[in-house]
Amino acid sequence: MKQPSLSQLRAFAAVAEHLHFRDAAAAIGMSQPALSGAVSALEEALGVQLLERTTRKVLLSPAGERLAGRARAVLDAVSELMEEAEAAQAPFTGVLRLGVIPTVAPYLLPTVLRLVHRRYPDLDLQVHEEQTSSLLEGLAAGRLDLLLLAVPLGVPGVTELPLLDEDFVLVTPQGHPLAGRDDIPREALKELRLLLLDEGHCLRDQALDICREAGRTDGAEVTTTAAGLSTLVQLVAGGLGVTLLPRTAVTVETARNNALWTGLFTEPAPARRIALAMRTGAARHAEFEELAAELRGAMRGLPVRVLDGAS
Repeated sequence: MKQPSLSQLRAFAAVAEHLHFRDAAAAIGMSQPALSGAVSALEEALGVQLLERTTRKVLLSPAGERLAGRARAVLDAVSELMEEAEAAQAPFTGVLRLGVIPTVAPYLLPTVLRLVHRRYPDLDLQVHEEQTSSLLEGLAAGRLDLLLLAVPLGVPGVTELPLLDEDFVLVTPQGHPLAGRDDIPREALKELRLLLLDEGHCLRDQALDICREAGRTDGAEVTTTAAGLSTLVQLVAGGLGVTLLPRTAVTVETARNNALWTGLFTEPAPARRIALAMRTGAARHAEFEELAAELRGAMRGLPVRVLDGAS
């Protein structure tokens, strides 16, 4: 059995609808001989008679009755395919599945969502909050399109679009010797009782890296009891130790408790970099680069250092 062509199916569907060769040919802009030839070619390709032709009218054969609906369904599906392809050519339309790490989501997502609603109303943004390892797996598998997370990642096949750098702030209980200071040396982290997030959070690894750079040994006490930053700062308020927060999280996480104080490090303060990450060579790379540029502008009001696209 030969594969029927779309023009053959279109000709047959038109005849099945109009039951008249002249009217069917006019409806699809085809000459009557060409229409008749296309239907005959379709019958030959399928190996069945689709029409009963008389001198006065055209009738569908039993096989034609069965296959007319199928032909129309195929043509409708192709039409939908073309419409979808046309829509896909329009930037910032359709679904965008954005993955975000938990230590970024509560503090930067409001800015992201405001920007998307204002600038890209036709974009269907779907947000997934997961830890870094899960996000990278989702990006590689095609489950996610774009990530918002801390970098560098150092992962082959992933392109980073840097957005901003933000300093870390020391959060202490009220009355702590470092509370309220703006000249804390990094070396102060050597002996502090530091509270960190659970294993798997990139913020934990970043904090430990900062501590090692400050000269803290692996044997120094580190208490890990919190699954999220909100719990972590409440443990600090309860006098169990101190912790490090990114600047964007400070207001949200400390404003509810007067027992929490903050301290700033001397320059250069320890910091983290936040970026968008996409699959290298992604079909929507131009969209994602434009989104990164728009986000940099939208985040200038935050307590961060916004980067240019080349950073």
